[in-house]
Amino acid sequence: MFQPPVIHVTDLNLTFKTNDGPVNALSNVNLSIEKGDFVSFIGPSGCGKTTLLRVLADLDQPTSGSVLVNGVTPEQARMSRAYGYVFQAAGLYPWRTIGANIKLPLEIMGYSKDEQKTRVAKVLNLVELSGFENKFPWQLSGGMQQRASIARALAFDADILLMDEPFGALDEIVRDRLNEQLLEIWKSNSKTICFVTHSIPEAVYLSTKIVVMSPRPGRIIDVISSDLPADRPLEIRDSKEFIAVSKRVREGLRAGHSYE
Repeated sequence: MFQPPVIHVTDLNLTFKTNDGPVNALSNVNLSIEKGDFVSFIGPSGCGKTTLLRVLADLDQPTSGSVLVNGVTPEQARMSRAYGYVFQAAGLYPWRTIGANIKLPLEIMGYSKDEQKTRVAKVLNLVELSGFENKFPWQLSGGMQQRASIARALAFDADILLMDEPFGALDEIVRDRLNEQLLEIWKSNSKTICFVTHSIPEAVYLSTKIVVMSPRPGRIIDVISSDLPADRPLEIRDSKEFIAVSKRVREGLRAGHSYE
């Protein structure tokens, strides 16, 4: 049975008005993302990766073109809680415990206290933070705080997870571990994930598709489908298949710069 794309972007353009004149952030973006895809967006700083994610989340408005999320507008998708959003910084409230931070969207959405407790326990276990629900953010490492932020985005069980370079500020060892955990979460929950990164190895390791973007105004240079197996130990990064996909991503990034 045919299933329409979870996310469908058509002829998307976005120009910001500033005191110094217009800034063309996105130009003629066309993209389809299927249910269960793990899609990474990669490109140089300022290429519109985060802006595109914000358009999907109804945080920025396009100048022209159309965007559908689950077949409806981003605003309607936001109102129906179709997605969770993980920002670059964990964004946890320091006066609330980890458990209280995670249950905040559940409180806003009117879940019962029993349901809040059940859901918080479930997602804490999912991100391997069981036992830390009564700690405060300042008592956790940066990596643990990011895991708590992911848990908060997963708490209300949205089908789509939007992630804006959540591991960029972490050291390589912690980042590798969180990459492994994120893959396990994705495989166990069948979420559709849109993930912004500057790291070629991270994009190739995590993704079923990699969207390569050009410098501003952001255009899609290539959409690379990965045929790497679903089970991906970190050692797969030394394989010929992994290196081949990485090379194509790197070539796409270089081709994007030729537009300048």
